[in-house]
Amino acid sequence: MLFKQITHDDLGCASYLIGDERAGVAAVVDPRFEIDEYLELARYRGVNIEHVLETHNHADHVSGHGRLVAATGARIHVHRLAAPDYEHEPFDDGWELRLGSLLVRAAHTPGHRPEHTAFLLIDTNRASEPWAVLSGDSLFVGDVARTDLAVERAAGARQIFRSVHQRLLTLPDDCELWPAHLGGSMCGGPGIDLKICSTVGYERQHNPTLAIADEDEFVAQALAKLGPQPPNFEKIVALNRGPLLTSGVEVPALYPHQVQLKREQGALLVDVRTDLQFDDVHIDGSICIPSFSSGFGSKLAWLADHEREIVFIGRDDADGRRAAKLALSVGVRNVAGLLAGGMTNWRQERHPATHTERLPAAELLARLAGEPELQLLDVREQREWNAGHVPGSVFMPWHDIAAIPPALDPKRPIAVICAAGVRAATAASLLRHHGAARVIHVIDGGVPLLAERGLRLEGGADAAG
Repeated sequence: MLFKQITHDDLGCASYLIGDERAGVAAVVDPRFEIDEYLELARYRGVNIEHVLETHNHADHVSGHGRLVAATGARIHVHRLAAPDYEHEPFDDGWELRLGSLLVRAAHTPGHRPEHTAFLLIDTNRASEPWAVLSGDSLFVGDVARTDLAVERAAGARQIFRSVHQRLLTLPDDCELWPAHLGGSMCGGPGIDLKICSTVGYERQHNPTLAIADEDEFVAQALAKLGPQPPNFEKIVALNRGPLLTSGVEVPALYPHQVQLKREQGALLVDVRTDLQFDDVHIDGSICIPSFSSGFGSKLAWLADHEREIVFIGRDDADGRRAAKLALSVGVRNVAGLLAGGMTNWRQERHPATHTERLPAAELLARLAGEPELQLLDVREQREWNAGHVPGSVFMPWHDIAAIPPALDPKRPIAVICAAGVRAATAASLLRHHGAARVIHVIDGGVPLLAERGLRLEGGADAAG
């Protein structure tokens, strides 16, 4: 039997190549947009990819099902309620697909989305019980999926409670649990683990969300820990339900003068180098989203305007091309190009550049005490702010910065803080992009470090600015 998990580390997604090597047949479950690894694995294992299974219409990444169909002629299977526009075979609860000795059985598990389906894997040469379940976006390692991306969030929470307790937790304790997401995915909550798999029995005993036996309490807690909705999830769902996408986009190399023209025409310049490289030197008005830190695609999707062209700025051309691939995975396709030769080329041609001041978190309190004009902006999420924040700071999550926050004076210096420093880098670049005169990026820690150093934090949403 063939079973291989393929992860997309930037998005925290997991997909699967399953099948039977002796029978020479395979299927891909929840494929990512870049399909080369599936094709290479299939060739190496001597199998033909004849089927594509989708647990649901994904809201966080663009599926590669169209590209797999174009490359292999495979048939797409998805639950009837998904109702996509492309050619497919709809199925209902209990549907089965035989891949040689591997039997795949559909278990309808709504909640994350109405069509959501888990797949039970049965090795018919060994037993009639499932040895594994591909749980998709229902039960994760350490958590359950969020419930507000397709239905009313309370109704979704009730559905997922019943799906988990009445369907998935009825499986044998030793049944392996292989989810569609790992830690860092926007489809899960803060409890989702980076561990790639678990068992039903282990999750029953140790998953704190499953310890909530009362449905009403489960719903209340599920809603309380929901993060903000990504602004482009409906666009991604539409791409995944619509006509099959079979190609990427051209990413031309633009020379510095061309990039300058694109900027003057309104293109968004996204610098994908590390936050410290960005601080040292960058093109004025560009946005810092490091592509070598996890979550680049999700962060880009928060900030990208699908009607506005994007130019990627890296250390070199390879950085720009990598960023463009990650952009495609989240449905950002309006890419004008990349800066040829990266920032080195920009500097060599003597084009203007600027820098961002840095301040270690350990020195922040002394700086605030000695510089009364300095303002502090906390760009973490609401739940983090509520748990504790620096007295006198202003609050706005990094992804909501579409202008200078009203509580801040753009002419006075602004220090930007998060929990570790990376989100603060993006937020600081956004403030500069929107006209703040002087911005300071707080690095090497954030609010938690200040608390460890003895600062008494304020708590409660009433202090939000």
